[in-house]
Amino acid sequence: MNKDKMTMEEEIDKSLLRLSDKGEISCAASFDIVEKLNVSPATVGECADRLNIKIVKCQLGLFGYHPEKKIAKASSDVESKLKGKIEAALVGNRLPCASAWEIAKSLKIGKMKISSACEAMGIKIKPCQLGAFKH
Repeated sequence: MNKDKMTMEEEIDKSLLRLSDKGEISCAASFDIVEKLNVSPATVGECADRLNIKIVKCQLGLFGYHPEKKIAKASSDVESKLKGKIEAALVGNRLPCASAWEIAKSLKIGKMKISSACEAMGIKIKPCQLGAFKH
């Protein structure tokens, strides 16, 4: 491993340890590290795994909440424009997390609205940008 990469991993580790609480770090705090250090979400997720830090409170509401684990609920109605964007972004029968975020940004709506639409449409959002559920 070269010195620059080692230094970056050490910086990520330091940030993860500082921002985690009881072995957990929120998705939002993980993405703060991504932005602050200009690294990929996957790299932060890999470092969290190595440090045995669990990612919680998914910004799409899909995992890491107590007591129900998931807080995303199916929408009663999915607008046709949103439905079309979701269907166009599917990889197989799943919507990648990164695509869900892009759709939310492009439509200027909250990320939870995307997950609620996917719940209503029976679509799983995977893979997670941070690598949750890889194992």
